[in-house]
Amino acid sequence: MAQYLSSDEIKEFLKDLDANNNGFIDYHEVESKLDQVHNEIAPKAKSYNLHHKNTTEKQRHEFLRSVMGTSENKIPRDEFYETVEGWKVPSLSPEKTSEEGSKYYMKRMAWGRRVRAWWGVRGTEVLFLFAVIAMMIAFGVWQMVKYITDPAYRPAYGWGVVLAKTCAGILYPTLFFLLLSMSRYLNALARKSYYLSRMINWDLTQSFHIKISVVAMAAATLHAIGHLTGSFLYSSRPSQREAVIAVTGVHRSYRQYVALLPGWTGISALSTFYLIALLSLPVIRKKHYEIFQLGHLLMYPFVGLVCAHGSLAILQYPMLGFWLIIPVLLIVVERSVRVGYGFYQIPAKLEILDGETVVISVVVPQKRYWKYRAGQYVFITVPELSMFQWHPFTISTCIGNDMQLHIKTDGNWTSKLRQLARENGEANIKICIDGPFGAPAQRFYEFDYSIIIGSGIGVTPFSGILTDLQAREERYRRQLSPASSRTHIDQGESTLHLSNPTEKPTKLKAEQPVYRRVDFHWIVKDKNYLLWFSNLLNSISRSALAEASDDIPHLDIRLQTHVTQKRKNISTHIYRYLLELHRTEEHPESPLTGLINETHFGRPNLAEIMNDHYGSMLQTIKETKEKGMEIKKRRVGVFFCGAPPIGYELADRCHELTVRGREDKSYIEYYFMMEVFG
Repeated sequence: MAQYLSSDEIKEFLKDLDANNNGFIDYHEVESKLDQVHNEIAPKAKSYNLHHKNTTEKQRHEFLRSVMGTSENKIPRDEFYETVEGWKVPSLSPEKTSEEGSKYYMKRMAWGRRVRAWWGVRGTEVLFLFAVIAMMIAFGVWQMVKYITDPAYRPAYGWGVVLAKTCAGILYPTLFFLLLSMSRYLNALARKSYYLSRMINWDLTQSFHIKISVVAMAAATLHAIGHLTGSFLYSSRPSQREAVIAVTGVHRSYRQYVALLPGWTGISALSTFYLIALLSLPVIRKKHYEIFQLGHLLMYPFVGLVCAHGSLAILQYPMLGFWLIIPVLLIVVERSVRVGYGFYQIPAKLEILDGETVVISVVVPQKRYWKYRAGQYVFITVPELSMFQWHPFTISTCIGNDMQLHIKTDGNWTSKLRQLARENGEANIKICIDGPFGAPAQRFYEFDYSIIIGSGIGVTPFSGILTDLQAREERYRRQLSPASSRTHIDQGESTLHLSNPTEKPTKLKAEQPVYRRVDFHWIVKDKNYLLWFSNLLNSISRSALAEASDDIPHLDIRLQTHVTQKRKNISTHIYRYLLELHRTEEHPESPLTGLINETHFGRPNLAEIMNDHYGSMLQTIKETKEKGMEIKKRRVGVFFCGAPPIGYELADRCHELTVRGREDKSYIEYYFMMEVFG
């Protein structure tokens, strides 16, 4: 149940409002507080703001009168208390409770549910890591047992060979997955399988790549120590001559071992590996990204050296080359394609959206091997900044060949990118694009019912999907109305145009789309972040109104935005709530956010969101049965991009609602999918 303003909160508000403390609330006091709060939370005048020059005094007056609840110029504080109570403004306390509830949700659950929720988010990833670790241990133990149990090796080479070969066994799968984690094409292919893409979560390649690199470096170092301070030293002694000749047929000195192909290639490979690691340190990667990327080119001589290291087959048949051939071929092909794309520059427009975000708008050429879709990501480079720095960004909107990338400026390269457009607020640049590559959001189209929860810039994979859905619906409407042959969706100052449907009639067959419902929740810290996609959200809201008038709706997008920024002052909190609710026919947008849809202030109540959705699903099932129809697909996709603790709660609630669906025989299933970047 909703908790509204407490008695103490209302009294505090009245005390703040009654500036002259005369026991009455005057019209000018209400107006003065409105201006004070409005200037605080909406300092830049927009067409929908109450103090904007286009807003009439009549509209302003009507709003203030609605606040006072009377036509009198003043009202006693006791009577105004009842008026404020009737506004049903949410209390500040639930906002704190909601925040704490989201933070400590896992701690309040029983251990069984806690483990299950954690498993729903991290389980398949852990399974994959377990499989990798199991392979490392298995091959390491195999080599260790082989060289311990064989009576010929230990007398000839001592314990050093056991250590070296055990680490060599660990390195086989380690180097395989180390190189494979650099492949983006594998990620794109894995996205075709729901279970495979969750288990081999290459979206976390950066974290996985770093961890497995540390393991590989440790194993390689111990392998070198085992040979240089163990087997080489031990077997070069005159006393071991007969034992060594029995194994290899040749007795060598320590210097000869080092000068031999396995010796110098091993030392060179390990030195190269350490150099790559040194050039990959955060201090270099963040400040000198080009050096970091050029350092990774040493990977190719490193692979060549480690393959040559065992090619003489002194103690056993060389196997490392067979482990590395597949990942190396993948990487070579990918990097070659990327180099080719680096010579193909595409004109683009760079704009500044706000203090943290820039947007790149580009028309992707027709001659590309892969089709670009909403929810995917691409690698881009800006030759004006650097020819070698390629960075991944999510496609935020994509209609036809018109694509946009919203980029948060939080690094050295992105800061330079922002500087290009700083003087005029925009700039014409040229970019190179590699991709697109897969992402979890692509599976959105597998579900007719979806819940999307995005946090901050994490909304970009889903904004493209919303744009795509609306474009499909409007295209269908155009085809039903031949008189209208062109449409567009505004995105800030730039406009994304759809082609005339008469140009390609074979691809624009007027096929009635299936019913699709999307509950979209966007969580931001500051209301100004809502301006990133305000035109898109408002366009969707207007389309939703038109869609509601249809006898058989095809697309049902329900938008809800949440601003988590706290307002400790009670007057600011109350006026913010009242201003958000204020709408006029001339300006249906919120005076605060500029959005047509309602914005909630405070953290979203996930329990309420999920339970309300389940209740509406039950109602939909009931209504369709009454009409003699049946909903075949009762699968709901729940997509989330944000902090893992919220993901744990969502995973748990999805499981609970799925169990509830089995119990009440509605058989509604909720599938949780977490969008991650790395």
